[in-house]
Amino acid sequence: MIYGVILQIAQSAGTLSDTVKETLTTVSEQAARVPVASLSIWELTLKGGWVMIPIALLSLLCFYIFIERYIIIANATRHDTEFMHNIRDFMKNDRLDSALSLCQNTHSPLARMIEKGLMRISRPLSDINAAIENVGTTEVAKLEKNISLLGTVAGAAPMLGFLGTVTGMVKAFYDMSVAGNNLTIQILSGGIYQALITTVAGLIVGIVAYFCYNLLVAKIRRVVLKMQLRAAEFMDLLHEPSKK
Repeated sequence: MIYGVILQIAQSAGTLSDTVKETLTTVSEQAARVPVASLSIWELTLKGGWVMIPIALLSLLCFYIFIERYIIIANATRHDTEFMHNIRDFMKNDRLDSALSLCQNTHSPLARMIEKGLMRISRPLSDINAAIENVGTTEVAKLEKNISLLGTVAGAAPMLGFLGTVTGMVKAFYDMSVAGNNLTIQILSGGIYQALITTVAGLIVGIVAYFCYNLLVAKIRRVVLKMQLRAAEFMDLLHEPSKK
């Protein structure tokens, strides 16, 4: 009798196992037939609402400033070593006119600094040094043009993203109140999409702008250091005797 009970239990367990397998197979087949929704970047952007427009404009401003400033800063000290070698040769051979002409034909911050120093060559060294420093300050200000805007973008873009988050949540709760008992996921999806997409977009633009800002600041510091070294090298040349 006990053997019969055990046999029935075993048969029931086998039947249950077969039922579970059939159910899992059916669910898997149904899931495979359900189409998977996908969205392009453009479709996601449109779901972010009007806040995406200023965020997109900030991203364009960020890339424009970074590329434009990067090229200018990279060219600022490209030929400084060769330039200073020529200046040294001209000054040692007492060819100040040639040195001044070289400065005028070389478009770089260092060339404009040395040109100002050559134009003050008959004055005391303190006056020459002051003139070079004044030109150097002006040239650094030119290199830093619009750099502060990148810092503004780095701070403003995430704030706009958070603004989109707030407006999206307001929209979601408003839709909830209007829908009442007919509330569905589709009704809420619009506000939730806006809330999440604007946050992501604002953070991405802010992070990129932050890195671009710090990269340009670091490059400007290196340029300023090189300009200071070349200016000191020029002042040392003024102490050296020229060939007669």
